[in-house]
Amino acid sequence: MKLITALVATLLSAFTVNAAPLPPQVLQELKKAHIPLSAVGIVVQQAGARAPLVAVNAKAPMNPASTMKLLTTYAGLELLGPAYTWKTEAWLDGRLEQGVLQGDLVLKGYGDPKFTIEQFWLWLRELRARGLREIRGDLVLDRSFFDLPAHDPAAFDNDPVRAYNVGPDALLLNFNTLRLRYLPDGSALKVISEPALDGVTLDNRLEPQPTKGGCDNWDDAIRVQPDGDRVILQGGYPSECGEREQNLSVMPHTRYVAAVFRALWQEMGGTLQGNAREGAAGAGAQLFSTHQSAPLSEVIRDINKFSNNVMARQLFLTLGADGTTASLPRSVRAMQGWLERKELDFPELVLENGAGLSRAERISPQHLAQLLQSAATSPLSAELAASLPILGVDGSAKKRLQKSPAASHAHLKTGTLEGVKTIAGYVRSRADREWIVVFFINHPNAKSGQAAQDALIEWVQRRR
Repeated sequence: MKLITALVATLLSAFTVNAAPLPPQVLQELKKAHIPLSAVGIVVQQAGARAPLVAVNAKAPMNPASTMKLLTTYAGLELLGPAYTWKTEAWLDGRLEQGVLQGDLVLKGYGDPKFTIEQFWLWLRELRARGLREIRGDLVLDRSFFDLPAHDPAAFDNDPVRAYNVGPDALLLNFNTLRLRYLPDGSALKVISEPALDGVTLDNRLEPQPTKGGCDNWDDAIRVQPDGDRVILQGGYPSECGEREQNLSVMPHTRYVAAVFRALWQEMGGTLQGNAREGAAGAGAQLFSTHQSAPLSEVIRDINKFSNNVMARQLFLTLGADGTTASLPRSVRAMQGWLERKELDFPELVLENGAGLSRAERISPQHLAQLLQSAATSPLSAELAASLPILGVDGSAKKRLQKSPAASHAHLKTGTLEGVKTIAGYVRSRADREWIVVFFINHPNAKSGQAAQDALIEWVQRRR
């Protein structure tokens, strides 16, 4: 304890004047993880208070990882409203007679973040109920609402099939992912895909292998290689781990939408004679049906509780939509304008995609805490708080401090990248006071810093 006290005394320059020092347990855990105080940014402040209780490197611009989603979702609630919905349109570019369309079916997207396979199936059934049975022309996919540069899914970490690397798209369907289910049966291993994709085959070359070191990283030995309309699965599968599943992105957006459409449309008895292609409806096309998304209040729960990157990117782009198109520069300007109107001055803020899946995005712990202070007094505070993971209960915080008295007493957004470990949100103390907690770690050993973050959460929750 004497060593820790001495360490605190020598590092007071890292703290805001008049702020309390970090609890000894937090310092101990940082020392165990070999993370210096210079690599952390911390703010602990009671909701409604003018000054923080604890502040360490609070003004330093740092990578927030997925806690950046707090900014995007709060802005979404205030700029769009919790009842906001996205639309997807079906246009008939031709004459429809007795169930036969002499022309093209055009699907136009406006950035729905959560157009799932179940919703798509129901919508196609509606098209059949409206009288469309046979399409003599093409399936035309209109993705023009998002004005975006080409997306490279391998650019972030050279792992292009991972679901978190899916890029935004105006006609995003089912997060552009394929759910693979691995079903071991003795020496055999069956793999099934959901949804089934028309014209796409799984080439299963996986072999059962002994389990090494438990099942936490069961998929490490599986190599997934998209090859045109084939998905090649190679490597080993630990059969002792039982049935498992993973969501992967194995093809471009347009190919995925076309394959899902053909599979479902044929299942419903419909036919498509033409091809699938990108384009737009002609001047004489008629609006046939409009699908409405889930409301924003529901969408942000998935974004924050499960840290869904592509959904956050879809929302971020929507913030800058002008009715005709949406683009990243417009979204950045919309966010900056919103902050100015709220008199929130964040000069260090760097926005790239609004999801936190970025090496460039920056915000200071002090300003993220200030954002949370603002949100706590907003008429929409309940919607934002309800979207955050509940400590030890659900979302990305489900496995943290499950047996601690702090469990269920905090709503916290988590963030993780290579070299980055962050949390930010609200903690309810024993005295029934709400505290804002922000804890950033930007260091090569960041993944070992969770114990320090948890120690701070428990310390705040114990306060009387």
